[in-house]
Amino acid sequence: MTPVCPFVKASRPDDGSSRKSGDCPIKHGAEHEGGGKAKKECSGESATVSPKCPFGYDSQTFKLGPLSCMICQALLFDCSKCVPCSHVYCKVCISRFKDCPLCGADVEKIEADTDLQSVVDRFIDGHARIKRSHVDMDKEGEVGENKKVIYEDVSLERGAFLVQQAMRAFRAQNVESAKSRLGLCAEDIRGRIETVGNTSELCSQLGAVLGMLGDCCRAVGDAGSAVTYFEESVEFLSKLSAADLEITHTLSVSLNKIGDLKYYDGDLEAARSYYMRSLNVRCDAIKHHPSVPSQTLDVAVSLAKVADADRGVGNEDAARDRFHEAIKILESLTLKPEEAGLEQRRLSVLEFLNNQLAEKV
Repeated sequence: MTPVCPFVKASRPDDGSSRKSGDCPIKHGAEHEGGGKAKKECSGESATVSPKCPFGYDSQTFKLGPLSCMICQALLFDCSKCVPCSHVYCKVCISRFKDCPLCGADVEKIEADTDLQSVVDRFIDGHARIKRSHVDMDKEGEVGENKKVIYEDVSLERGAFLVQQAMRAFRAQNVESAKSRLGLCAEDIRGRIETVGNTSELCSQLGAVLGMLGDCCRAVGDAGSAVTYFEESVEFLSKLSAADLEITHTLSVSLNKIGDLKYYDGDLEAARSYYMRSLNVRCDAIKHHPSVPSQTLDVAVSLAKVADADRGVGNEDAARDRFHEAIKILESLTLKPEEAGLEQRRLSVLEFLNNQLAEKV
């Protein structure tokens, strides 16, 4: 299932307009054409100028700017300067190189650039909070037949902005940078929850961000912190409607990730408990969406995980029953020709299940 960023529908609390926010880069990797052309509103009485940040960090496009690391392509974190060429990167990123990636010069040593890092930190703090108020008529521009021009907000919605930077850093294995951006995002959402309460929108956002923080901790081998983040993610996601496919999918994945960590830690009973909780969530989701093939695949995967844990604790009969049940579900699943990705996954899970049954014959 393709994840949907929970920030897509969000707007800043101080934004009372009905303006549509930019697509979240987590869901859409492609860049969008922005530009300075005026867009006329449906009423025909005014036009809107799309936002355009001079550094390229606006709500429609992304480009590498002067505050970006050319290696991870996210905003600089733990900013470090190469000596003697003076090119600047994140410390974690440049530490993997002996030569400067930009100019090829030998890197004799790396020095912290605290002044530039301070600029980056101020930019992050301010850019995602900038809001340009609509000006009076006599100060507005005109387009065509005396149409009003409303200049939109230059910045991305803050949550999407921080998550965008975190995901770029995470993909480049700059985990500390990702954790820093996600930590700021989680702090913002917690602040909003304290103000307006546990709304479904804020709970889904916080649950998603906490899950990402869990992934960061797991990537560096910090299983204890990862479990803590995943459990907190589960806590917030469990407050939401089971009818929402994306919420239930994210919730079940978080439960499975905790189960995996417990499994590899040797606590098979705990692992089975979390796998069962995930299976129950996915079975409930099928009741609301019985015709969604990805939900059926998810149930089969959960059955396999529970069965594997059953086998680990010595309950072979229960394990084989669940393996057979998962196989039956997958063999009865009919997919359309355009669902080739799901078919590949179905065949892969089927192969795993048959191999598991063959092991004990």
